[in-house]
Amino acid sequence: MFIPGPVISAITFPGVIVHELAHQLFCRLYKVPVFKVVYFQFGNPAGYVLHEAPANKWQSIMISIGPFFLNTILGALIALPAALSTYNIDHSGFLEYLLMYLGVSIAMHAFPSTGDASSIWRALNDKDTNLFVKAVGFPIVGLIYLGAIGSFFWLDLLYGIGVAIELPKLIISHFV
Repeated sequence: MFIPGPVISAITFPGVIVHELAHQLFCRLYKVPVFKVVYFQFGNPAGYVLHEAPANKWQSIMISIGPFFLNTILGALIALPAALSTYNIDHSGFLEYLLMYLGVSIAMHAFPSTGDASSIWRALNDKDTNLFVKAVGFPIVGLIYLGAIGSFFWLDLLYGIGVAIELPKLIISHFV
């Protein structure tokens, strides 16, 4: 089933907002000036962060992949209380389903965009980028593009469900 990206972004807008917030947060962490942030808009891209180019190439990579860390962790943490309740489905209510929706929508936007991959690619192709950063960065770019292809086959949704629903259930099953 094909659903246009802007429709998915509109339905899962909390994930888009957290994705852009993660870019902004990593910019602040590395003291990289931010010029403009659009947390959500209808269209393509659904959000973006314009910032100064980091002086350090490693920082450029981390700013680009920051959403992977923040969205994954936040998606799992938000859904965890709902997973506690829904472990026994009879005790689920509106709040639990809302937390699951938020967790899945946030986690499914963890994958960096192809725009993020392009940013990393430009940093890596700079003549002063050291070999270690290139050795780490080029595979990251490849993984980002594979994730973009996978999102056509709902890989991002499957990731969101895995992080926000299955991972908390797995954790809970070990303690219950």
